[in-house]
Amino acid sequence: MTGSVNRMLLAIGETMAMVAPIAAEPVEQAELFRVDAGGAESNVAAHVAALGQPAAWFSRLGDDALGRRVLGRIRARGVDVSRVVVDGDRPTGLYVKDPGAGVAYYRAGSAAAHLTIADADELSWDGVAVLHVSGITAALGGTAPAFLDRVVDRARAAGVLVSVDVNHRAPLWRADAASEPLLALARRADIVFVGRDEAETLWDAATADAARALLVAVPQLVVKDGAVGATLFAGDERVFEPALVVDVVEPVGAGDAFAGGYLAALLAGAPASDRLRSGHARAALTMATTGDFPDGAVVASTPFSERTPS
Repeated sequence: MTGSVNRMLLAIGETMAMVAPIAAEPVEQAELFRVDAGGAESNVAAHVAALGQPAAWFSRLGDDALGRRVLGRIRARGVDVSRVVVDGDRPTGLYVKDPGAGVAYYRAGSAAAHLTIADADELSWDGVAVLHVSGITAALGGTAPAFLDRVVDRARAAGVLVSVDVNHRAPLWRADAASEPLLALARRADIVFVGRDEAETLWDAATADAARALLVAVPQLVVKDGAVGATLFAGDERVFEPALVVDVVEPVGAGDAFAGGYLAALLAGAPASDRLRSGHARAALTMATTGDFPDGAVVASTPFSERTPS
C-alpha cells in the first residue's frame, strides 16, 4: 500500500511450515495431515486481512518447497508478502501440532533466525499505521533480537504505532531468562497483548490490574484471561469483555486471532468494546479448527462499524 493515508498493518516475525492432523487426534494415531503456514505474526496479518483491513507480512524464508508453500498460503489469505526475503542458504522452519500434547518445533538455524539489522534498515514504512511483533522473535537467538530492537526503533521514528504480543514460548526460553527482555519490549510498545497467566509466570502479576501496574505507561494494554475474557486498559479507561463460549478443538493460534481481530477493529476506528469483541470472535473461529487460521470459516463482514481512524 502506498500513498499518504496510513492504514496498513505490517506484521514481522518467523512463519514456519506447520504439520497437523486433519482430525483432532494424536500424531501417533493420525492417518491424514495438513501442511500449512504457521506463525504468530503472519497469523495476525491474515486475520486483519480477513476483516477487510490491509495487512502485510515480512520475514525470511528458505529457498525451499516448504518456504514456497508458506508464502503461497499467506498470500492466499490476502496478505501482502512482497517484502519477504528468500534466503538461499538457510531452511524454512517446521513445527508439528500434536492435539492434546502440544507442539514440537524444528527451527534451529532457520532463515528467520538470521534476520539482521540490515533487513530492518531496508524496510519501507510507506502506508504503515501499525507494526505488529511478538516476543517470539526475541527468543530466536542469533541476529534476530538485534533485528527486533532496530525494527521497533525505526517504526517509532516513522510515527508508526508499535503493537507487541508478549507471546512467551517456554520451549524457546525459560521464564527467568525471558522476564526482563519481554518486559522491556512491552514497555516500548503502544499496544500490548499479554495473557494473565503469562504475566503471572513472567512477572508475578497475577491479575489484570497487577499487569497494568507493571505496564502503566503503555497506551493500550490488553490482558487476556482465557475463557473468562479480556480487559483493556487505555489511559484511565478500563473495559472488560467476556470471552465467547466455544467447543475447543485446538487452542493454539487463538491469541494471534484475538490480536488480529482487535487490530483490524483498531484500524477501522472502532471503540474499545468493539475491538475486544472482534478479538474474541476471531479467537472463537480459530479454536474450532486444528489449524492456526480458520480457512473455510472466514467471516467476510466485520463485527464493527467502519470508522475513520483517529
